[in-house]
Amino acid sequence: MEVTLQQANKGLRGSLEVPGDKSISHRAIMLGALAQGVTTVKNFSDGQDCLTTLAAFKKLGVEIDFDTQAKKVVINGRGFHGLRAAKEALDMGNSGTTTRLLMGILAASSFETSLVGDPSLSKRPMARVTEPLAKMGASIKISSQQTLPALIEPSSLKGTTIRLEVASAQVKSALILAALQAKGESTIIEKLPTRNHTELMLKQFGANIEILADGLTIKVQPTKELRGQELVVPGDISSAAFFMVAAALTPNSKVKLVNVSLNPTRTGILRVLEKMNANMTIQARQSVGEPLGDIIVESSKLTAIKIGPKDVPALIDELPLVALLAAHADGISEIRGAAELRFKETDRIKTVCQELGKLGVNVKELQDGMVIEGQPQLRVTADISWDSHGDHRLGMLGAVAALRNPGQFRLKNSQALGISYPSFLTDLASLIVG
Repeated sequence: MEVTLQQANKGLRGSLEVPGDKSISHRAIMLGALAQGVTTVKNFSDGQDCLTTLAAFKKLGVEIDFDTQAKKVVINGRGFHGLRAAKEALDMGNSGTTTRLLMGILAASSFETSLVGDPSLSKRPMARVTEPLAKMGASIKISSQQTLPALIEPSSLKGTTIRLEVASAQVKSALILAALQAKGESTIIEKLPTRNHTELMLKQFGANIEILADGLTIKVQPTKELRGQELVVPGDISSAAFFMVAAALTPNSKVKLVNVSLNPTRTGILRVLEKMNANMTIQARQSVGEPLGDIIVESSKLTAIKIGPKDVPALIDELPLVALLAAHADGISEIRGAAELRFKETDRIKTVCQELGKLGVNVKELQDGMVIEGQPQLRVTADISWDSHGDHRLGMLGAVAALRNPGQFRLKNSQALGISYPSFLTDLASLIVG
């Protein structure tokens, strides 16, 4: 599917509440299914990835009701041992989160489960999850290319100490979910701190989990029972980030994003905007559980930035946006230590460089990132055919890039936006002045 993207010649103005956080929505379904009693989830993300998680647990025998208008989900939990074998292979669609976390959940099950995915997901590496799970006793077979399809076989898990080789919240979460069902204590040591939604939510559900003072070591005790909860999902900061960057880059703009997650493991994009001299205000709100607040961003004159390995985990999904900011900033920017981008829905280092090159951006591809020569006055008058490459974040990036350029922008493979944010183009259009 191809669509024409809009320009914002008079700027962006207004207030917007983005959909619920995708990462939190995934985990709410999973923990609600594993808990005893009823879990209610409000402001659930209706992106295709989260609907994949919901559908998978329905096929595993969990009763789930989703009010699509209210974006409210009610889950009748079945406990750790209440899941039932699916009648067919579970289709993971494009969702790496669903796939990897399910491997941890089902590693201790008493039945076999097959996982399959779409062509994009079927190219993504799975050994990074199956190998550490095997140290706990899990038996998960994947293809010779170390990808899907996967066969999860019944296993008895034992607690152990695992030091993670990659900084990945998905891998960490899979191990934590398996460790809850193991015999004996498990210790998981991260390479770098990653998003901690699993840990925060598990504590709320009553799991015995401890994060040590170093912020990298997680101790997990076997947990017999989780208890159903009432959850309100904050706005997804990864989705809000596109509107923040749009406002910063587009002249005559002022945009307010309300009820956005301010979890410090996810706010790397806010630190980047601050370092690049963006005109931004953050207003914290009172909340229980996940911190949240409102973010106001206005048109800005940006300066170059250097991103290193320690910065990457807190803004891994926003790095394409950082590259676009850098393209319009004063000076030369560098993104390093981001090789993980090559294992996303696309090779995001390659595809971001390829698409930015269409705008006349001087960008050099590195093995673990890119170097970008900023052009503060950059405006493209030529017609551009921007390709999402089937990657939702690349598609949304193109829509933001189009705003300040008078040339016609066509977005190829626009259906990819539905993976995380089906109403993105409509919401963006609502902010365009005139």
